[in-house]
Formats: sequence, structure tokens, C-alpha cells
Amino acid sequence: MKTGLFTLVSTEHLTPKVALLHFSGNTDAISVPGQFVTVSLPGFFLHRPFSVLDWGPGWLELMVEQVGPGTAQLQRLAEGSTLEITTGLGNGFSLKDSGKAPLLIGGGSGIAPLLGLAKRLFDSGAAFSTVLGFRSAEDVCCVERFESCSGSLKVYTEDGTAGQKGRVTDAKVLQRCSMFYACGPKAMLQAVCQITDAPGELSLDVRMGCGFGACMGCSIRTVSGMRRVCKDGPVFRKEDLLWEV
Repeated sequence: MKTGLFTLVSTEHLTPKVALLHFSGNTDAISVPGQFVTVSLPGFFLHRPFSVLDWGPGWLELMVEQVGPGTAQLQRLAEGSTLEITTGLGNGFSLKDSGKAPLLIGGGSGIAPLLGLAKRLFDSGAAFSTVLGFRSAEDVCCVERFESCSGSLKVYTEDGTAGQKGRVTDAKVLQRCSMFYACGPKAMLQAVCQITDAPGELSLDVRMGCGFGACMGCSIRTVSGMRRVCKDGPVFRKEDLLWEV
């Protein structure tokens, strides 16, 4: 974990609600895909947590969905502005147990932590598939980025206005993957776990208060008792999670 000043280099609006923010700054604390950062915004007490879309030496990319005044302000930030960002938070995805046919499954803004994973699986020579799901065509984003590093990519939209009509859980590749990596709405994650017998790792998107384990506000039930998503996650193994009925 490391806190430092980052400079906003550019903002690209991907959809009416989602923007891609490119920062320059020290990213040495980020070691694996799936980790997250917290951003300190002037005028807001709580830091905002965001999954790392991608990163490299000296640069960081965040996909920011407008859900309130804080994220709206972040999307309007002028290029050249500096913000305090804490990097290297949480655990991440494990690549060593991916097997011969890993699968990446993302829903909505949950696709964010999967891009860095896709790039690193691609660099390792893994033969993996990617399935992305959105509500409609206007919500589709980052597909070109995934296409550049994915051997097999399928896009689903609930209304059929882009890609194939349906949901990611309709993908037949779920039945033959060696391991899956998923991030998205809770209902999607639960359905994926019920459909496939393959092992998996899931990045959970829950509301965080402090972002480093002090407030206990992001606690979830697991087979080992209560765990904090910010400190013990955000990535959990499929078999560790307990789903509420």
C-alpha cells in the first residue's frame, strides 16, 4: 500500500455514465490484477474505491461510473489536476491455478478489474475466453481493449442491441472452463457459481467506508466467518463465499 499524488492526464467518456481516467504517478505498489485504489476528492470525507482497469510503470487507468456527486466531480476533473491516490490495496487474482481453459466473466462496470488480468494472461500465452455482459448497446465499453488481448470474446446485452441477446450466464463456455474469474453484480456472481462446477475467483463490489479494514462496513459472510472485502478481498474463492437465500 502506498499513497501519493497522481496527475490526471486525460479523461475519455466511454458511455453516458462511464469515463476512462488516465493518471500519471507512482504505481510500484500495484503487483497483481484485481487490486484496487482509493481516491481522495476535495470536499468529500470518504475516499472513493475503484478497481484498477490497467496500469504500468508510472501510469494508472481507472474506469469511473457516475453514481453520485463524488464520481460526477471526478469525471469533470480538469486535465492536469492532482489527486491523492492510495494504490496496492486488497489482494488480487491468482494466475497460477488458471488451468488450460480459463474464463473471464464481467458484467457492467464489473469488467474493470478483468482487463489487467486479460492482458497478463495473454502475455503468459494462456488460451482463455472472455464473456462480457451489459444492459444495452449504450452501456457497452472497453470491448476493443479486450479484443486486443483475448483469443475468444463474446458480448451479451440483455435487450439484444449489441452482441448476442442474453446474459453472460447463457454462455456455453461456462460448462467447459478450467477456472473462471468474475466481477459484476451480486446476482450475476451467484448465478455463475451455481451454473458451473469449475473453481473460480470472484471480485466483490460492495460499499466501502475506510478502504483499509478499520470500519468493518464492507464485511461479508464466508465459510470462515465474517471477512472484510477491503482487507481480506476484494477477490475471494468461490468455495469461500456464502450466498444469502
